[in-house]
Amino acid sequence: MSLHSQIGEVGKVADKGFMAQYLEALALVERLHRLLLDVIKDEFERLGILEINSVQALLLFNVGDNEVTAGELKTRGYYQGSNVSYNLKKLVESGYMHHQRCEMDRRSVRVRLTEKGRKVRTTVETLFARHAEGLESRSVIDASGIDEINTALRRIERYWSDQIRYIY
Repeated sequence: MSLHSQIGEVGKVADKGFMAQYLEALALVERLHRLLLDVIKDEFERLGILEINSVQALLLFNVGDNEVTAGELKTRGYYQGSNVSYNLKKLVESGYMHHQRCEMDRRSVRVRLTEKGRKVRTTVETLFARHAEGLESRSVIDASGIDEINTALRRIERYWSDQIRYIY
């Protein structure tokens, strides 16, 4: 059964207006993530940082001061892509991350940022701070609006997580 026909079946039960809004929200989340990567890419090109891509820069930002395994990158929400091992390998080879085999489980590798990786993290953090200031100073959105968005997205995240855990 195609996604379109599945949506049609659900639409018979659910409020069609709500369904349209839900689909718009899904599309917005997806577009915003891609746009975020483009914004990071543009900033890095402007600064002449061409050695890493925006996905890798966002990964460095999200890891921050933590030391994590490759598996934890996805479970903690630090990495959204499908090829985490490729990006980790590139970041290690380029000197942005240290990697070390775990003492307890030799199959597992822990990673953390190098000084070079921390500089990239600071660059992304500065970009985000500039955006936060711009959003607020131009009255695009205020603190309560961001809080409402975050609350709604956390509820959706919880709902989807429950679907994965309990339906399949």
